[in-house]
Amino acid sequence: MKVFYSDAHALHQPRMFLKAGQLAPNPEIAARAHAIAGVLAEAGFELVAPTYQGLDAVLAVHDEGLVRFLETGYQAWSKLPGAGAEIVANTHPGPRFRHRPESVVGLAGFYTQDAACPIAAGTWQAAVAAAGCAADAALAVMGGAASAYALCRPPGHHATRAQVGGFCYLNNAAIAAQLLRGRFERVAILDVDVHHGNGTQDIFYDRSDVFFGSIHGDPNGFYPFFSGTPGECGEGDGLGFNLNVPFPVGSGDDEVLRALASVLAAVRSYAPQALVLSLGFDAHEKDPHGAHRVSTPGFMAMAQAISGLGLPCVVVQEGGYLHEELGSLARDFLRTLSGHC
Repeated sequence: MKVFYSDAHALHQPRMFLKAGQLAPNPEIAARAHAIAGVLAEAGFELVAPTYQGLDAVLAVHDEGLVRFLETGYQAWSKLPGAGAEIVANTHPGPRFRHRPESVVGLAGFYTQDAACPIAAGTWQAAVAAAGCAADAALAVMGGAASAYALCRPPGHHATRAQVGGFCYLNNAAIAAQLLRGRFERVAILDVDVHHGNGTQDIFYDRSDVFFGSIHGDPNGFYPFFSGTPGECGEGDGLGFNLNVPFPVGSGDDEVLRALASVLAAVRSYAPQALVLSLGFDAHEKDPHGAHRVSTPGFMAMAQAISGLGLPCVVVQEGGYLHEELGSLARDFLRTLSGHC
């Protein structure tokens, strides 16, 4: 399995985020990608820098205003008297208020969901490189590869069409899925990150050509809180093509594998020609931020079950925070998965 990976991810070095009213060190650090890349290289995986150029694939799933804000907003922010080192919004519009202001302070709230997506000098370059990894992985599968892995950092599945959030800036999985639609009539996205992929759901919610299925911690008590319920089934042409199967916060192997089996059954019923796997390792029992108890054998059982779909597969890295087993967990998961898909 070819691995698409860019050193440009390290240009994004977020310092803090707001957690339960306190400033906390941001866990979405460069070391998490370095850990995975290092173990994969030692294991003989081929690591390739992305070559995709341009923003066509990004603009196919994202609002142009958001993209331009990510590209140029920090330049305007850094000129503000007394501005902090990172863009962090201090005001957000409610659902009825959608005036787009000119002030970069207002734009920060307009284009962000929360205080967990700081934007600094290198954020744009890192996000574009991550999108390029996803695009190249999709192009590889479109070209006949059975599978490809985009080691994306920053991750992407919380980024909606027009807002960033939850450590995510550009939606790498959505970019890959939209590209795959250039060859495949029906594409499925399976999100197994412990947090609901609210951004991916938002982008495809009214479409029937891309099925979105997610397993995740119950949003009644877990981020992103405002999406991920079973009642969210799509709308318009997309009605019936969106499936959320939450599991209780603190769940282990049995609960998560049952949720996965439900979504896999729906994917089979949809009968896609290709799969995008939004892969998060943050449900692992050793993850410092996931609050769940999935074991390493549990993750291998997940990989085995997903491989049983037998579909061309683009794997896009989402969450999974630094601990001593992160790299080996990724290596073994990909080995199990690529043996079949």
